[in-house]
Amino acid sequence: MPDNVMRCSFCGKAKDEVSRLIAGPGAFICNECVVLCEQLIGGQPMATFPPLDGKTDDELLAEMVQLDASRNQVEAAVHDRVQLLRTRSVTWARIGEALGTTRQSAWERFSNEA
Repeated sequence: MPDNVMRCSFCGKAKDEVSRLIAGPGAFICNECVVLCEQLIGGQPMATFPPLDGKTDDELLAEMVQLDASRNQVEAAVHDRVQLLRTRSVTWARIGEALGTTRQSAWERFSNEA
């Protein structure tokens, strides 16, 4: 069951787990990820991520849930745009083409919500 908590689209941390969460169109980034981006852009050496096989089952399950919640946020943002486009009479063919799919696939994915 998806939660409705805003989460960083990069690390998956919830809004209450970070100092700041910046909203963008369909995505969020936390202050911690912004710092990592600044370091990367500035050419500073980056810490490596631990390999997945070195993590416990509980760690992997927790990360999986966070990533899924981020995906749900992005999916909700896509649905919002489709709904708005349909109110503007944009065709299913154009929506499908923009998403790299067929008109029929776009209709099947979104028509119950448009």
